[in-house]
Amino acid sequence: MSALLSVTDAHVAYGKVEAVRAVSLDVAENEIVTIIGANGAGKTTLLNAVMGILPLKGRAALAGEDLAPLEIEDRVASGLSLVPEHRELFAAMNVEDNLELGAFRAAKGQSKNSFERVYTLFPRLKERRKQLAGTLSGGEQQMLAMGRALMGAPKLLMLDEPSLGLAPIIVADIFRTIGELRASGVSVLLVEQNAQAALKIADRAYVMELGEFILSGQAADIAANARVAASYLGFTHEGESRI
Repeated sequence: MSALLSVTDAHVAYGKVEAVRAVSLDVAENEIVTIIGANGAGKTTLLNAVMGILPLKGRAALAGEDLAPLEIEDRVASGLSLVPEHRELFAAMNVEDNLELGAFRAAKGQSKNSFERVYTLFPRLKERRKQLAGTLSGGEQQMLAMGRALMGAPKLLMLDEPSLGLAPIIVADIFRTIGELRASGVSVLLVEQNAQAALKIADRAYVMELGEFILSGQAADIAANARVAASYLGFTHEGESRI
């Protein structure tokens, strides 16, 4: 499969502190790729650099187009969207207005179709379309953050910790939706501390420690790796739970 997103020899630093070192990854069309790792490993930093929020030394390209010259809004227009860890919704605006903001760079006339698509994926948002975003539950806010990103019809959706702070039943719904996105032609780059859920849904995976990828491969193979199982899945190499 040809790469939709290609990141080569990426370095990201905060001042003199290098948070990401010599990282390369790719995401193909119609593929879910996950990055797992502990807090502080550099996962969020990498997504922010690809999005243009942080400076990236190295190369990142979307569908062969170098992202370096593009501002954030131009990256969105090119088909790249990020759902940040803290969602960053406009709490004093209603659901519909938050969604409308996600379509600010979409083609004229596309907004209606985008609303229909988001409301099909998240029927609860349609029910609450006039409700203030700040009054939604955590799960509903995550749905809204994802819906807003989808309003721009992205080719690649980057998700940063979508299950954070959510009840297990809501997490299951979110991950089910991620699978539906792949089926509809949206590729996904998923950063997730719930490694077990992420590896179940992903096609491929990268394991990140201290700013570097220490392991990569098919998600099923990563899940079966003894070190990964012990460190991130809550199992010893004998398969016994250590939780």
